[in-house]
Amino acid sequence: MEQETNQGWFLRFIKGMFIGSGFIIPGVSGGALAAIFGLYEAIIRFLANITHRFWDNVKFFIPVGLGALVGIAGLSWGVSYLLGNFETIIRWFFVGAVVGTVPALWKEAGQQGRSRQDVWIMGISFVLGLIFISWMNQMTGGQVAANFFSWMLCGALIALGVLIPGLSPSNFIVILGLYQAMADGFKRFDLQVIIPIAVGGLLTVLLLSKAIEWIFDHYYSQFFHFIFGIVLASTIMIIPTDYTGFSFVQYALCALMLILGIAIGAWMSSLEERYK
Repeated sequence: MEQETNQGWFLRFIKGMFIGSGFIIPGVSGGALAAIFGLYEAIIRFLANITHRFWDNVKFFIPVGLGALVGIAGLSWGVSYLLGNFETIIRWFFVGAVVGTVPALWKEAGQQGRSRQDVWIMGISFVLGLIFISWMNQMTGGQVAANFFSWMLCGALIALGVLIPGLSPSNFIVILGLYQAMADGFKRFDLQVIIPIAVGGLLTVLLLSKAIEWIFDHYYSQFFHFIFGIVLASTIMIIPTDYTGFSFVQYALCALMLILGIAIGAWMSSLEERYK
């Protein structure tokens, strides 16, 4: 932390921009990017012990937070346009980005060993995840109403993407049917979207950061295998199924986006492994 404070304000701002991109790019988590740029441990220590050197930490993380906002807003323009015009094709990029990170997440889950119990936990969380997401899609028709509470849920998911490296919140927001609306809200700087997302994220951080730190300390392997099962279930559920009127070129673009997503996901995972 002390070494990091010697770095310039602008450098932390740039790091924040890349970390913010993890909230928009599916398959990439803000926590993983924070680890890549050497900020994850400092973030978790601050959030888990928020009263310790509070104002020093706040001043340190202000440029990171501002950079994250700029990164989110900038990427939202492109994501909003692409989803609005090429949703099926872009979804295959989302799927590929997650698939590319799966080997690294599997390795992360087994970092402290892998028992038969861990594999069972992963299998059960995968099945329960599929059942829950399918039930939720049936109840909502694949589109949750956009309101203050649903945006708070999105904020909570984004915060979990910071607290749990390897967990991509974008998958779940796609499943809720709120991803494009969220990108549009960031693009327009719509406070009716941004404020509840910020509230949901802040509450999640305040309520869960200490608990997640404790879980990591005592049940690291079981927790990560649980997360791994949920990630697999959510990835399956965002695979597009509607190809009405598709031409050969559009099918080829789907395959290309899948390959590109896998390559980018694998590349980001290799960076995380190198700089963690």
